[in-house]
Amino acid sequence: MARRLRFNGTGSGEGSCPAVHEDLDTGEVIVHGPRLTDPAALAQLQHLDENEIPIVMPRNTLIDFGPKERDEKPRLFTPEQFARLFDNFQHSAWHLEMRRRYAVDETTDTYAQFVRGEQPTWDLDTPWARTIRAKTDDGAYVGRVRIVDQPPTTGQLYLLAHGEKNAALGEDVRTLWREQAEGAGLPDEDFWIFDSHIVARCLFDEDDRLTGAELITEPARVNQYNRLRDVALHHAIPYKEFAARMTAKEA
Repeated sequence: MARRLRFNGTGSGEGSCPAVHEDLDTGEVIVHGPRLTDPAALAQLQHLDENEIPIVMPRNTLIDFGPKERDEKPRLFTPEQFARLFDNFQHSAWHLEMRRRYAVDETTDTYAQFVRGEQPTWDLDTPWARTIRAKTDDGAYVGRVRIVDQPPTTGQLYLLAHGEKNAALGEDVRTLWREQAEGAGLPDEDFWIFDSHIVARCLFDEDDRLTGAELITEPARVNQYNRLRDVALHHAIPYKEFAARMTAKEA
């Protein structure tokens, strides 16, 4: 079906390029203008796919003729789309783990070993492990704060042990009691922050299986999540120290 496009305007004053159009059905914005061809400038662009063409667009043209209303519909990613965020981030990825159980953990051999009382044999050569290790070896920061109940669930105890694998991949792993998290104002949400400007709020079904993620890029909302990250990091402690305190408390 052909797109129904509306001409929003042009900054040239003569009705030619560069110009802004809007798809009346999808709300997508279409721009056209001079193509960027300078090799030195092209080399600085990030996430430019082979089928994409960089366009030079005056700032005022976007301000004057871009859509003013904000799309209130949540941007939902499938688990596969969500997974690609880990390939694309450049500088940092951080996770707040608020859940009491993750169904995906219970399908692993290491979880079965853990519940049998055995030391899990962590595989550091999975696709996930290779991706994270490549990022941290390149200087990127990957971290997480895990929330633990009193008493901890089996899944939380497993993840406390799993911190050994996370740390081996170069991650900064910290832990916090739920009571402390609630006192600090942390929300009951599970989310990742990528490069401090993209938030992926994880979505789960009733069986604790990941069904996708809501993508959040609106600056004011992202800043709130960055603040929550700072709060969590301030109150949480390294997972090894947390585990030692738990052992001492039980003794």
